[in-house]
Amino acid sequence: MVTAKALAEAVRAGTVDPVRETERVIAGVEAADRVVGAFRRVRADEAVAEAAALRSRADLGELPLAGVPVAVKDVAGIAGETVTNGTATARPAGSDHFVVRRLREAGAVVVGITRVPELCIWPMTDSPEAVTRNPWAPEYTAGGSSGGSAAAVAAGLVPVAHGTDGLGSIRLPAAMCGLVGIKPGADVLAEEGWFGMSAHGSLATTVADAALLLSVLAGRPEFAEVREPGRLRIAVSTEVPLTRAPVPRPLTAAVERVADLLAASGHRVSRARPRYGVEPVAGILERWFAGPAEQASEVDFDALQPRTQRHVRIGRAVRRLVTPGTARRWTARAAEFFTGQDVLITPTLATMPPKAAAWHARSCLANALPSVALAGFTGLWNLSGYPAISVPAGRTPNGLPIGVQLVTRPGGESRLLALAAQLEALNPWPRLP
Repeated sequence: MVTAKALAEAVRAGTVDPVRETERVIAGVEAADRVVGAFRRVRADEAVAEAAALRSRADLGELPLAGVPVAVKDVAGIAGETVTNGTATARPAGSDHFVVRRLREAGAVVVGITRVPELCIWPMTDSPEAVTRNPWAPEYTAGGSSGGSAAAVAAGLVPVAHGTDGLGSIRLPAAMCGLVGIKPGADVLAEEGWFGMSAHGSLATTVADAALLLSVLAGRPEFAEVREPGRLRIAVSTEVPLTRAPVPRPLTAAVERVADLLAASGHRVSRARPRYGVEPVAGILERWFAGPAEQASEVDFDALQPRTQRHVRIGRAVRRLVTPGTARRWTARAAEFFTGQDVLITPTLATMPPKAAAWHARSCLANALPSVALAGFTGLWNLSGYPAISVPAGRTPNGLPIGVQLVTRPGGESRLLALAAQLEALNPWPRLP
């Protein structure tokens, strides 16, 4: 799969026909997705028609995503399609969601809608219709909740995909599938769901592509200009917040290897971590239950999976515990930490990825325990609204990709992208053919 950046350049130059490229991509999706399970709906005819209309646009030579096939997570409405949020309730989308509108304005071709776990609760994506699998190792999950988007990009079905991240839902599948996945700060692309913790972001195989897509989604062209990071103060921590649970050695070793590379490149690297405390960890758990409970009011409760019904009932019970003070106090602690540091590096995953399975048929507790353990490093940065990115950093002994997480203060998206690009140059990662 050619990169999104190279493909857009070729379409703008007239050396690639967007219709033929779209037809090629659709054929690839229809051949491979029976195994990967990335797409809930493939927009074959509609995508070809969009590509044909694109050829006659007077501004074709100026479009940043000219002719680039993209996938959209099943949370953002597309005119003429339905949104399910992973449930059995399909709600018609009367118009394009603003991120879809920006994609179209930039010249992207929306080829399909990617799968999510029910109400986007879980970091494993599956349903009665399909299990979304990791293209690198199909016996493992592609992650969640942006699991379908991650699988589509990692399998080379599309060069880039849209995702959302409420407690790690972009970064976790990015780490599992060997991708770059960025969650911008809450002031850039936040959604109202999950008490403001969820944000739109991008998944790609290269930093340049992740930056390009983010620039379009956010309406911030400057994000696409990835520059040198300069000399940064970088903190490194492999200790899980609060629980201090043991982290598998391959995951911590990847962080240490990245730290050594950055130190050798002139950055000031030290061991340090924020003052996490109990309250913010409790705060994200409360929101993890209460956020979906609010979403459930828009769907048929009786049609929800038993695990989700239980999750929602707990959420309704704990809703009164959710207060803005929790986020405010944690954000103050995070700001205190970043007065002395520019970037924090941690593992992205706190445990090894779960296997691909019918998780939707298991109990709420059987899903919750591995979910909470897996996301130990990611969720707090949704509570604070800080930008964070997962970058590929190695492979486990059995071939699974490993990601490291980079976090910075608000307004630092360009800093994260610059540092990620430096890591890409220092420690190149493979892409599936």
